Amino acid sequence: VLRDDFRQPPGDVVVAAGEPAVLECVPPRGHPEPRVSWKKNGARLSDKDERLTIRGGKLMLASTRKSDAGVYVCVATNVVGERDSEPAELVVF
Repeated sequence: VLRDDFRQPPGDVVVAAGEPAVLECVPPRGHPEPRVSWKKNGARLSDKDERLTIRGGKLMLASTRKSDAGVYVCVATNVVGERDSEPAELVVF
């Protein structure tokens, strides 16, 4: 089972360069419990980037750069399939 509705979709975030940014996401209910990953501008983010942390659905950027600006989508995945959240924009000024 994987429901359509995200319990909390990410919202737009505006942050100054060098500041941390957090995008919140609570995935839909599912069985088994869905895992959360993130896409930026359509490309899946790698957890190999040491500035990125994904914990409990949250995407945390330690120190934002201009290049981090873009459109982010929270992706919930389990054996049934995958659901994308509504997009959220990260603005870095």
